[in-house]
Amino acid sequence: MAWLFLIIGGLFEIGFTISLKYSENFSKLWPSVSFAICISLSFFFLNKAISNGIPIGTAYAVWTGIGAAGTAIAGMLLFHEPAAFWRLFFLVMLIGSIVGLKFVSA
Repeated sequence: MAWLFLIIGGLFEIGFTISLKYSENFSKLWPSVSFAICISLSFFFLNKAISNGIPIGTAYAVWTGIGAAGTAIAGMLLFHEPAAFWRLFFLVMLIGSIVGLKFVSA
């Protein structure tokens, strides 16, 4: 269950970064509200994962990795950021590292 909490927290991290972009420096109400909700839920689920036995170092690395990879992918899809070979290569390596941490964690 702890890993599910961590994945959900990582998904909300993607949500708060995308909301931050759409909020336009917190000048738009609903994206700003979405940011506040997503960031609160992201930290809530990170805390639940840690409280349920995932070591803090592993949890934080996986949580930020999900957020970083997901935000980079969302940036390519939503904001037309470049999807060059090396960028995709290192995203795949990041995702592989996240999966690897899951398998080597107690």
